[in-house]
Amino acid sequence: MASNLPRKKQLRAFQLIAVIFLTVSGGPYGLEPLLTYAGENGALLLLIITPVLWDIPTLLTVLELNSMMPVEGGYYQWVKKALGLRFAFYEGWWTWLYTFVDLAIYPVLFVEYASFFFPSIEAYKIPVCLLIIWAGAWLNIRGIVPVGEASLVLGISVIIPFLVLFVIAFASKNISFAVPHFSFSGMHFSSLGLALFTVMWNFCGWDNSMTYAGEVHKPVRSYIRSTIVAAIIIFAVYIITILTAQASGIDHAVLNAEGFPALGFLLGGQWLGALIAAGGMASTLGLFSAVLLSVSRVPKVMSDDKLLPEKLQSEHPKYKTPYISIIICACIVSIMVFWTFADLLIIDITLYGAGLFLEFIALIFLRKNMANAIRPFKIKLNIAGLCLMTLVPFSVYLIALSGAFMEEGTFSAAAFAIGGLLSAEIIWQIIVFFKPALKTVSIKQMNK
Repeated sequence: MASNLPRKKQLRAFQLIAVIFLTVSGGPYGLEPLLTYAGENGALLLLIITPVLWDIPTLLTVLELNSMMPVEGGYYQWVKKALGLRFAFYEGWWTWLYTFVDLAIYPVLFVEYASFFFPSIEAYKIPVCLLIIWAGAWLNIRGIVPVGEASLVLGISVIIPFLVLFVIAFASKNISFAVPHFSFSGMHFSSLGLALFTVMWNFCGWDNSMTYAGEVHKPVRSYIRSTIVAAIIIFAVYIITILTAQASGIDHAVLNAEGFPALGFLLGGQWLGALIAAGGMASTLGLFSAVLLSVSRVPKVMSDDKLLPEKLQSEHPKYKTPYISIIICACIVSIMVFWTFADLLIIDITLYGAGLFLEFIALIFLRKNMANAIRPFKIKLNIAGLCLMTLVPFSVYLIALSGAFMEEGTFSAAAFAIGGLLSAEIIWQIIVFFKPALKTVSIKQMNK
C-alpha cells in the first residue's frame, strides 16, 4: 500500500532499522536482573530459547499481517479486520495501557544511568523525567522523519559502547569465555517467571513498529528487510553482553543494582563505565521517542471508528501528526513515573501478551476468511500449524504470569495488570451504552 506522504517525509530503510531496534530493544539495558533471577546456567539458556518460543512466532505473525495490510494503526486494524470492532477495541485499549506503563520506564532508567555522572540527580528525578517526556512529545509532533533521524543517531550511540566493551573483554588475558552448562536446576518457579518477564520485555514490541506503516517508503519490502536486520542485531548484542558479564565474574547483585556501567567500570575503568552510562541515557531517550511514535497512531484510528473522542483525529496544521494523541499520551505517562521497575515489567508484559494473543487469532481468522488476499510474506504453515504456533508463545506467557503471582511482593502488580485486562470490557460497555449503534456494527460493515 503506497503512502500518501511525500517521499522526503517517509521513513527510509536505515531509519526504519533504527526505529525498530529502539522500539524493541534499545540495547541490552534492562537485562541486568537476568543473572540474578536465572543464574549462570539459566540466563543464557533463556536468552536462546525465549526468542525461539516467543519472538519468532511473533515476528512471523506481524510480518505476514503487515504485508497483507501495511496501514496506519497496524495491529488495531488487523484485529478489526479479522475479529470486529469489539476485539479491535480490546487490542487498542490494552496496547494503550501497556505502552503508558512501558513509556514510564524509560525516563526513570535515564535518571539511573545519569546518576553515574551526577549522583545527586536522584533528588531531581521527577523534573528530569518530565523534561524527557515532553521533549519526546515535541519531537514526535514534528513528524516521523525527525524521529527516524534521531533514532539512527541514538541507535549508533547505544551499540558503540558495547562494541568497545566486547573488544576489551575479548582482548583481555584475564577473561576466559566459556559457554555455561545449560540448566534450570535449582531455580525457583517464581524466579523463572521473573526471568521470563525480563527477557520477554527486552524482546517485545515488534508489532508496535507496524503502526506507522503508512508513513514508510515501500512498507512491505522495507519492513521485512529492516525487521530481520534489527532482530539479528538485537539477538547478537544480548548474547554477547550476557556472555561478557558472566566471563567478567561481576557480582550479580552489583550488576542488578548498578547496571551495565558497573560492568564497564570493572573491565575498562571509569571511562568505559561512563561510555556505557551515556549509551544507557541514549537508549532510554531513543526508546521513549520510538515507542511514543508507535502508540500515538493508535488512538487516532480508534477515534476514526468513534471509539474515542473525535478530537484525537486532529492533526498538527504544519507537521500533519496526531498531536492531540501525542499530548494526551505524554500527560498520562507524566503521572506514571512513580512505579518500580520490577512492577512495571510485570504489568507491561501481562497487558502486551494479551494483545499479542489477539493478533495471533487475527492471523488465523484472516488466513481462513481471506485465503486469497495478497500476502508478499506468508508463513509456510496451514491453519492447524498456525494454531500450534500460537500455543507456543501463549504457554511462555502463562508460565511467566504464574511465576509472577508466586513471587513475594509482586502479587499486587500482577493483580493490577489483570484488572487492566478486565477494564477493556468495562470501557467497551460504557461506550456502547452511549453509542448503541457500535454494538451492531459487523465486520463486513466496518470494512466496506
